[in-house]
Amino acid sequence: MAFKPLHDRVLVRRVESDAKTKGGLIIPDSAKEKPAEGLIVACGEGARKDSGELIAMAVKAGDRVLFGKWSGTEVTIDGEELLIMKESDILGITEAA
Repeated sequence: MAFKPLHDRVLVRRVESDAKTKGGLIIPDSAKEKPAEGLIVACGEGARKDSGELIAMAVKAGDRVLFGKWSGTEVTIDGEELLIMKESDILGITEAA
């Protein structure tokens, strides 16, 4: 993939949620919400202070993250639907299962 986000933006691939509840009920596609969890595919270099000093990113490619329901802009790159969002839209990093 030949795409690199700029500044404090990240490129995220959504992670699909389970099709069943913990109780074993199957959730139909029409009732599913888009997942608010994803894997970071690429990161920008970070934001800059007014002085020009670089503020390093707190996340890196490969991190599994949670983000807000309405966060990011959907884009299609190389036929894959991804999200571009600011680092500040990320709520936290989750532990790998």
